[in-house]
Amino acid sequence: MVRSQVGRAGGVLAWALLASLQAAAAPAPDPAAQVTALADEYVALILQADPTPAYYDTLPLKRHDYLPRNSAADRARFDAGEDAIWRKFQTIDASALREDRGAELVHAQMREFLETSRALRVCKAWEWNVNHMFGWQNTFTELAARQPVSTPQLREQALARWSSLPAFIDTEIANLREGVQDGRTAPKPVVARVVKQVDGLLAVAPRESPLFAPAREAKDAAFSRQFEALITDKIQPALKRYRDFLANEYQPRARDTLGLSAMPDGEACYRAQLRQYTTLDRAPKDVFALGEKTVNANVVAVQEIGQSLFGTRDLKAIVKRVDEAPDNRFASADEQLAFSRQLLDSAREKSAPFFSTMPKQPAIVEPLKPEQRNTGVSSHYEPQPDESKPGVYRANLDHPDADRRGAAEITLVHETWPGHHLQIALARTLGERHPMSVLTFNSAYVEGWARYSEALSEEAGIYTTPYARISRRLWPARGMVADPGIHVLGWTREQATAYMAESGRFSPEMAAELVDRIAAMPGQLTAYDSGGLEIVALRNQAQAALGADFDLRQFHDQVLGDGVVPLRFLRERVEAWIAQRKAQAKTAR
Repeated sequence: MVRSQVGRAGGVLAWALLASLQAAAAPAPDPAAQVTALADEYVALILQADPTPAYYDTLPLKRHDYLPRNSAADRARFDAGEDAIWRKFQTIDASALREDRGAELVHAQMREFLETSRALRVCKAWEWNVNHMFGWQNTFTELAARQPVSTPQLREQALARWSSLPAFIDTEIANLREGVQDGRTAPKPVVARVVKQVDGLLAVAPRESPLFAPAREAKDAAFSRQFEALITDKIQPALKRYRDFLANEYQPRARDTLGLSAMPDGEACYRAQLRQYTTLDRAPKDVFALGEKTVNANVVAVQEIGQSLFGTRDLKAIVKRVDEAPDNRFASADEQLAFSRQLLDSAREKSAPFFSTMPKQPAIVEPLKPEQRNTGVSSHYEPQPDESKPGVYRANLDHPDADRRGAAEITLVHETWPGHHLQIALARTLGERHPMSVLTFNSAYVEGWARYSEALSEEAGIYTTPYARISRRLWPARGMVADPGIHVLGWTREQATAYMAESGRFSPEMAAELVDRIAAMPGQLTAYDSGGLEIVALRNQAQAALGADFDLRQFHDQVLGDGVVPLRFLRERVEAWIAQRKAQAKTAR
């Protein structure tokens, strides 16, 4: 008995020795290869859950026959896959990536995406997914416009995708009912705006519907008949079910308050939303305090400009003069659209000296889509991954009597040159990027660059009115105050609307629309100045450190040179460039 156990123990030791020798002989895992493989896995998981990002940039989507997955089983499957990836991600030695910039970038982007996505689970967003800004009733019309239909196989996939829309809608209704039971609902004003948008989809004939876009593009008579029948017999009845559910069952039970703090885990959810949009782990009260500090500094700057232009430092008087100036007004929506279109080419030309490279892809200005008009949808930019086609700035022309030329100029540069369009189009010229780098959008970087561009446009001489100088200072950072004010500090709708209108940038009606936007997209409005202030701080830091050696175009190369990145990674990149430039200057001396 004793002898047998000794023999077995010796065998175990021999096998252990052999295994250790084999492990020593095997090459250590390559951290860069680990990152790439894991990023491949994560991109596949994300696109399996939601294909829509693939239509806004180049991503490896092999099928076009499914909509975003919105069932409980789908969510559980995604969460399990994401958790497995997170466990493997934590084993990667990030310090070993410092010599491989591409892998280091993907690692940083992936960490941000994973940490943010897992933290957002506390929100249970599917339970209150009613959103007039980027709800499915809006994004699906754009998805339909981008549906590939050039071959018979692709047209079959299109029919399969849109045949699943009624089931998607019924699942949305079930999810919202679950939310009502759990005490999670969208605010009443947001619900009312979504009902109006769905009414717009139902008001048009099937062949005029934005969802008929695949059939219009295909130019295939048989396919068109099938698609028309699909919209008539299945999609429109499902839309009607959703509309009636919202108006009759959901709206009476929707919340009267705007803030997330009214819902279970609301404050934790808001903290996670802030992290998602800003990539910064800041407490809401710290965002609020920084916003107030910035707003106060901007008011002082406006008072100085008001003294110069109007002979007064009184803020209300300055706002009134800007608002009532005859040469700051539009006579019609057509005039407002023409004004923005005329400024577009000049904005591109005057931006060019500030950049080493300008993207060739053009931009155009178009009105909001018909079903979006008068529903509170803001002006926005729609990227176009096909560089032979222009990126589209969708201008909200709902209130030409209340909009002002100075404000329209600011929005134009924010959305096109040198703002969103320049940044997004330039990112496509950076060479081959991992799809993870394309997928990891964050508002703090993208909107932060656009906010910075508003100030850069003043340097570039793009603005044609003196009023833009005032308007662009009156509005920034108010979102950093009002957003946490609404969601965690108990601000009322009236209080927030008055605070927004005080800036003079928006009429009371437009300010109310902005407040509903904050209600629908908690945290998003803090991202603009979270990112913009960071870029300005980095520029000031670089100018102070480099002095006469500072080159603004090179600074912009650093800010734009990796595409969309978390703000922490952006700071690391710029500070490394500053150190490198200082070392080069010292060597040259």
